[in-house]
Amino acid sequence: MSAGGAPGSAAREIDAARGRVREAGGEALLARLEHLDAVRAAPAPRPGPSPRPPDRGATADYDVVVAGGGLSLLLAPLLASAGLRVAVLDRARIGAAHREWNAGTAEVAALSASGIFARDEIERLVIARYVEGLCRWHGGGTYPVRGVLDHAIDAAGLLAAARARAEALGVTLLDGHALLGHAEGPDAVALAVAEAQPGAAPRALSARLLVDARGAASPYATADLLCPTVGGVLTGLSEGDGERRIRPDVGEILATTEDVEEGRQHLWEAFPGRPGETTVYLFYYARSGDVGPGALLSLYARFFRLLSRYKEGDACLVRPTFGFIPGWSRLSAAPRAPGRRVRLVGDAAARHSPLTFCGFGANVRELAATAADLARAVREPGARHTSATSATARDAPVHSGTGALAALMAKPAGGARAGEMNALLDTAFAVLHAMGNDAYAALLRDEMQPADFVRFLRETAARRPEVYREVVSTLPLRAIGRWGAGLARELYRAR
Repeated sequence: MSAGGAPGSAAREIDAARGRVREAGGEALLARLEHLDAVRAAPAPRPGPSPRPPDRGATADYDVVVAGGGLSLLLAPLLASAGLRVAVLDRARIGAAHREWNAGTAEVAALSASGIFARDEIERLVIARYVEGLCRWHGGGTYPVRGVLDHAIDAAGLLAAARARAEALGVTLLDGHALLGHAEGPDAVALAVAEAQPGAAPRALSARLLVDARGAASPYATADLLCPTVGGVLTGLSEGDGERRIRPDVGEILATTEDVEEGRQHLWEAFPGRPGETTVYLFYYARSGDVGPGALLSLYARFFRLLSRYKEGDACLVRPTFGFIPGWSRLSAAPRAPGRRVRLVGDAAARHSPLTFCGFGANVRELAATAADLARAVREPGARHTSATSATARDAPVHSGTGALAALMAKPAGGARAGEMNALLDTAFAVLHAMGNDAYAALLRDEMQPADFVRFLRETAARRPEVYREVVSTLPLRAIGRWGAGLARELYRAR
């Protein structure tokens, strides 16, 4: 039974949430939401039917096929500029924005440095800038930080511009097509592709390299953590000072309004955009196996029911945004694609931080390097410079330490101890704030150095000695060993 009341009441809330998403986003967006929710009914990898593998020496239709037309669409013009024949396919329209994005100065600079866009184009896509961001904990304090997610990006405009650039460079765009399965041969990979509608007959394509950018919907997105996220662009929220009002020049990076409920610590975010608009999210950390079908719609029901607890005003949903963000704790096996001619990118690879889930920032900072790695993988599919896990993104040193904290967030204590998570978060962010803005911001940007992270752990434990008991109680012995070994390895490398 949900916190909303009896089972019948919960079902009505879910139906109402479905109606609000349909009204604001249309049938196609609702269908995508329900597809993502349905995928959770079978979380184990289940690739579709495989075509016949290409023979040795077979000529491929494309050098690269990218499956997934979200943020990874940015790779297409870079690969085409390198002289490769590129195709992109997606179940929906390629370049449709299903999330809003915020970025820091480094990410904004990386977008222009990639060569896809000129600097003035990127500047036009920045629709708001903030003087600071806030993290605020229920029953605790408020901790400001500068230089983190302080640029609101026009996601729809960014992807529309990337689509136009890809088309101008000759990239083939297959809107409304799903990848059903693939089979790798010595020199190419065969793809079974069909229009994303019931009963559609598959068609055959081939490529020298398949790039899996399907996010949590990929059968190879086997990361051990998952972050269900819902929300959208809202109008009508009250502006002004105070915790329950929006300040257009301040982003709320993380906030809680209650203790653990329904076995989860729910967190809010709020990022002002165009005048009168704010993107608000509600999410929680979970272990992948604990997230079942219908999780997004259930979370939307909670979002609409409790939004007024977070912010005042007569809220109107203008555009829904949602998704499952996979996170890899580094305490278990990484997501891995089969063979030499498949690469995972973006959320499917889950190489961003398991604690902050800053996938947009991590992917954009690595955009040029990822494209270069993929181009090399086309020409040298078995070369050692590609990752052993068939993913391209590099791993920041701090990720060796943050996974254990994310695992703790995914399994918070309930009952009489339901307030302990907020107490721990308040202690941790008080320490970060005391360490100074540089260290505080570096952790939230996934750029904190190992020595600073160990200092952060030590000072948090000094203020809250039970923190190690709380972390260790959530992890099996092998994971504890991996955590310690990972931290030691990164400290040694940093000497």
